[in-house]
Amino acid sequence: MYPPSTRDHDGTDDDRTRHPATEVDLTAEMTAYARRLGPDTGYLPPTEADREGVAAGVGLLLDGDLTAAGRRLSALDLTLRTVVDRGSGRRFAEVADRTERAASPRGWGRVYFDLDHRARWSVQVPHPASDQYTEVLGARVLRGSPGGVLVVAGAHRQAGEDGSADVAHQPGSIFHAVCAELVRRGLPGIQVHGFARSSAPHHDVIASTSAARTAGPEALLLADALRERGFRVCRAWRGKCPLAGVTNAQGRTAADARVPFLHVEFAPPLRADGAPNDRATAAVTELTRTWAAAG
Repeated sequence: MYPPSTRDHDGTDDDRTRHPATEVDLTAEMTAYARRLGPDTGYLPPTEADREGVAAGVGLLLDGDLTAAGRRLSALDLTLRTVVDRGSGRRFAEVADRTERAASPRGWGRVYFDLDHRARWSVQVPHPASDQYTEVLGARVLRGSPGGVLVVAGAHRQAGEDGSADVAHQPGSIFHAVCAELVRRGLPGIQVHGFARSSAPHHDVIASTSAARTAGPEALLLADALRERGFRVCRAWRGKCPLAGVTNAQGRTAADARVPFLHVEFAPPLRADGAPNDRATAAVTELTRTWAAAG
């Protein structure tokens, strides 16, 4: 793990003066964000220098240096601002692509960092809009436990040529560069996806450790928490499950580093607003709370 963050976002009055916050509702923000994404909205693959620069900026944020991070990210046309989420009352650093609202957006995504707690875990959303409502599920999971980092892709998975915007399978994406930096720092992660009911009609959730061959305590905890809330869970480490994410790029990176990673597919009712979504979020929160308490 990395040293505790002590600079710029330690909650002091001086910090709040230097980085004034904008009040937002993260779930509403993610809903509006996803509405702008479609198969025809465009995607520009980053260069190696772009990926390295973003990873360096993320590293500075994890180290607590918002000022240096802002300079590094701004040079890549990424913005950094502090927001306060109405739903949780917590402060987050938001990294966003300055081209989001342009006629030809690059589609490099967003990242949210909890500024009130040391970063300890991540929730990843590689297919916003195409896996409907996963971006909102990600925001709700971020709210549930302290120390979270939310990574959201910036393009519809079909927006790029030859699958280039399908960032779950593209190690050359900004999304992957951010997730790889989090893995390098030892942060466990959960990646949320959505499946059509017809893909697995007898299950509500497909839980997998992706490229890892065995299930650790995190996988068992989450699967049990989901089952206890009435969901039918296909556990990929026990038998054959569809959509198990074995070729997932972020999962492979985490497995190589022996950092816990879960690839979880949710049926439509668990992603839409309502009681099933509440129960699914609560189950994931059981997991993220253990990660938040670790270290």
